[in-house]
Amino acid sequence: MDSIYLTRDHSQIQWKQLWSLAALYASVVIGWIAYENYQPKLLEKFQFTDYAFLLAVAQALILVVTPPIAGVLGDRYRFERGHRLPIITAGISFAAMIFMAVAFTLLGNPGEIFKWALPVLIVCWLIAMSIFTSPALSTLELFTPVEKLPRAMAVLTIVSNLVYALEPVIVDLIDFLGAPLTFIAGGVAVFLSGYFLQKNSLALFRVSDGREVETPVESVSARSKLPLIFCLGLAFGIPSTFLFNFMPAILVQQVGVHMGALDSKMILVCLLLLSAVFSVPASMLTNKLGVSKSLGLSIVVVAISAALLAGANADILIMVMAVVFTAAYALLSVSSLPLAISMANNRDKVFCVGIFFSGVALPEGIIAATQAF
Repeated sequence: MDSIYLTRDHSQIQWKQLWSLAALYASVVIGWIAYENYQPKLLEKFQFTDYAFLLAVAQALILVVTPPIAGVLGDRYRFERGHRLPIITAGISFAAMIFMAVAFTLLGNPGEIFKWALPVLIVCWLIAMSIFTSPALSTLELFTPVEKLPRAMAVLTIVSNLVYALEPVIVDLIDFLGAPLTFIAGGVAVFLSGYFLQKNSLALFRVSDGREVETPVESVSARSKLPLIFCLGLAFGIPSTFLFNFMPAILVQQVGVHMGALDSKMILVCLLLLSAVFSVPASMLTNKLGVSKSLGLSIVVVAISAALLAGANADILIMVMAVVFTAAYALLSVSSLPLAISMANNRDKVFCVGIFFSGVALPEGIIAATQAF
């Protein structure tokens, strides 16, 4: 049977699919917020605090190792079954199932024997969330022209930053609902957002030999530049780790007297909101300069502003550098993944996205394990 292509404008962003992906990404971020809020409480409640370090190490290993493995599976499905959606669907279903399993385990107030299922479920949840996240985000290249990837990344950056900025409200809601209802809601949110992503993405595929197949995307790179892609992940992961783990505390310590009642969490909220605001002009600048120049500029500015933040004594300079860092971080956010995708060959694009997120996760994993130790 000859291939029958569906009508589609390849020069425009497919907004329905992009917002479906943004909704799934938001549900993942909310899931991480719920996990980070309840993990210490659950470890304490069930007397697993002695295993906090081992769990942190396991988390770091899972988040570094699983994305490339999921990428390999995603690429295999792309060429054997026509598209990468099966691995995304399987991961989402697995994650939703683990959410529900944790919820019903907590509802049942597990005894001495069954409580040991909890750390196993936590590890399975980490694996499930990692299995589908990078393949799902790799679908960005299916419904976004290469030259408009920074604009699409700006949307995902705004959504994720806004959700993280709402963390205090989300945590209050989580505490109000309690652990079981929170995990039930998380499972439903992940499942529904994944369902709509799958439903909307199928409209982008062509029909070939009676099955739905991804329309091939032209690849700039003849051979995937895996070491560079991993370094791009590190280049984004290190500033992200600095922003979430160190920068708010530095600002409180250095210029806290000028911030009134703001604590480190509220400062992080302000920084994330500011980064969301900068994301749109950052995407415009990236389109003008190109992703390579934008990435190089953002890395240099991020490094200099972070160094001045950590070492400067002048309050005004510190505040200015905080704004500069946030703007450069927004530029880095919208340019790093598009550049990684452009360095990937068409045959292993999902694997390369997994390598990128492996690099992103490594610095945070090291810090989390160090803090747990």
